[in-house]
Amino acid sequence: NMRWLHPRFYPDSSASEAVTALLSAVEVQRPRGVPLSKRQFYEEGKPFTCLDGSRTIPFDRVNDDYCDCQDGSDEPGTAACPNGSFHCTNAGFRPTFIPSSRINDGICDCCDTTDEYNSGAACQNTCREMGRKERESLQKMAEIAKEGFQLKQQLIQEAKRTLEDKKAKLTDVQVSKKDLEEKVEALRTVKETAEQPEKEAKERHLKAWEEQKALIRMEKDKARMAEVFHELDDDTDGFVSVAELLTHSEFDSDSDGSFTEAEAQGILGGVDKVDTAGFDIILFAFRYIYRLCPFSKVSQKPKYGGSETNLGSWGKWAGPEGNIYSMMKYEHGTGCWQGPNRSTTVKLTCGKETVVTSTSEPSRCEYLMEFTSPAACQEPPNVFGLHDHEEL
Repeated sequence: NMRWLHPRFYPDSSASEAVTALLSAVEVQRPRGVPLSKRQFYEEGKPFTCLDGSRTIPFDRVNDDYCDCQDGSDEPGTAACPNGSFHCTNAGFRPTFIPSSRINDGICDCCDTTDEYNSGAACQNTCREMGRKERESLQKMAEIAKEGFQLKQQLIQEAKRTLEDKKAKLTDVQVSKKDLEEKVEALRTVKETAEQPEKEAKERHLKAWEEQKALIRMEKDKARMAEVFHELDDDTDGFVSVAELLTHSEFDSDSDGSFTEAEAQGILGGVDKVDTAGFDIILFAFRYIYRLCPFSKVSQKPKYGGSETNLGSWGKWAGPEGNIYSMMKYEHGTGCWQGPNRSTTVKLTCGKETVVTSTSEPSRCEYLMEFTSPAACQEPPNVFGLHDHEEL
């Protein structure tokens, strides 16, 4: 039937030989550029009413390369209407819509080439290949999730066995717990009464000493940062630039022997240069070693000597509604100098290894940790058949 060659119509089979064989040559007539979900609005031989209801026109004015409807619905297969849209069937991949201005513009936008039916452009149907690559990618992600989920199940079984062992030990301990508690309480009362004056004096002294140590440590940090800054500031202009940072290979984060300009700019936070204030923030990540003990605490210790700082003790699950176990909250850590107590949010993601991937301080005394573990993995869905064509 030669009328299928007219730009106004095309068969639902999208001219795909494989799909045509599957459909046994059954075709659903509809204007070019119209999805099957809107086929009922385009009945050949009957007047066409614009989808916005603004007017009714003869059907032979649909896809006649002249825009009659304000919403562009009478020209789904031509570039006549500036606000129109063209439906790409894309058998083998995902169907999509493109602006009608891209129809027959010489550029292949639909992977099934249907948008360039009259431009002479040498388009190739890439839908099957794109669909294959996407399915392969989804399959790999599913395999990782599956392996992680299996590891999670092993961890659950190990945890159950450990829990049973601890319950058995707890039963033994509870037999003598009550008597010991009474003895401890009596001794505590005597001890506290005797030590109260000394304790109060010691607390005052300790608080003053901790404050003094914090001041000394802060001054030392400032002096150390200033020394490093001046060492890097070769031209003494008050800024450390990417060019100056490139002369110091010790900042090569991946230690691959090639310290690139992009890596240097990444260290500087994506800018070309920083002053002393910005430099102090950037070196934050290089100054400490972080330790996460799940369901216990998070701590921080200077790499070059110094005491450990508590960044928070286990508080609660703090993920969003529907995924509450995706974040852990550690609270009531060591108080910041003239600031709040430190706290840490740990974000959990699925992975084959249990490892902390990054640590940052988005706000003063509030830390953020990225943590991967098989324990965060869920059983993956079946990725096959995700993009079956509803139209077919």
